[in-house]
Amino acid sequence: MTIKVALAGAGAFGIKHLDGIKNIPDVEVISVIGRDLAKTQEVADKYGIKHVTDDLNEALKIQELDAVILCTPTQMHASQSIACLQAGKHVQVEIPLCDELKAGQEVARLQQQTGKVAMVGHTRRFNPSHQYVHNKVLAGEFNIQQMDVQTYFFRRTNTNALGQARSWTDHLLWHHAAHTVDLFAYQANSPIVKANAVQGPIHPVLGIAMDMSIQLQAANGAICTLSLSFNNDGPLGTYFRYIGDTGTYIARYDDLFTGKEEQIDVSQVAVSMNGIELQDREFFAAIREGREPNSSVQKVLPCYQVLHDLEQQLNG
Repeated sequence: MTIKVALAGAGAFGIKHLDGIKNIPDVEVISVIGRDLAKTQEVADKYGIKHVTDDLNEALKIQELDAVILCTPTQMHASQSIACLQAGKHVQVEIPLCDELKAGQEVARLQQQTGKVAMVGHTRRFNPSHQYVHNKVLAGEFNIQQMDVQTYFFRRTNTNALGQARSWTDHLLWHHAAHTVDLFAYQANSPIVKANAVQGPIHPVLGIAMDMSIQLQAANGAICTLSLSFNNDGPLGTYFRYIGDTGTYIARYDDLFTGKEEQIDVSQVAVSMNGIELQDREFFAAIREGREPNSSVQKVLPCYQVLHDLEQQLNG
């Protein structure tokens, strides 16, 4: 059976999904949705997708459509996920699930009601570098004492990963911190029981904090120190240091090193080195097998509870 998919949001991340799906058998993208019809048509032509629209609801009416992947602005994630589930479609939404806890809880409630697969793009769970560490933890060969994480961008204007102007404002807490808050609980294999945050000055134009520091502790005692910035004029991206009882690992995107900077071969960890493709493979496998996926809405919801609590603290 071929799974027929619609992709909403043909920007930098939507393209990554289209490239990943090309490597996955028996999956066909039949519709692409974007607010700029001319740009969306260009993407559709390049990938041989026949249906193009600027209205998600139009795509949801396509009878043979099975699933939707949402790569739209953060502020639309929860409401669009709800629309997909209400239309009887499986949905994978890019991180973050929501920027308000109540909305995320509603997606989770609807998922349980409909029984459809609803998954969030917590890509770090799928990157081979992090999978390698996770497998060590599950095998009892490595226990995390501390994760030290730096998420650094230079984003004093509203631009996306390709440097193009964005129609929406990104968020350090609800988007970028979400990656690490979820990954920490997942890798420590223990729920977060303590969370603390401080933030720097609010940007006069963007209206968001440009710098933030977060401390976390898991029930098993492991701690995490996370530094985030949109002000960093240097190497960009996220760097993870795993300090454990039997060694140290440093993850830079899909590359993994020991604490002594010796590279570890992670090419055999999974069928691909591409975290987005692995994420999509899990989504489609869960649909075929009628099971809950890794990074399902239910599994990542505790992360959003922590983000909510941190926001209350910061606004307090």
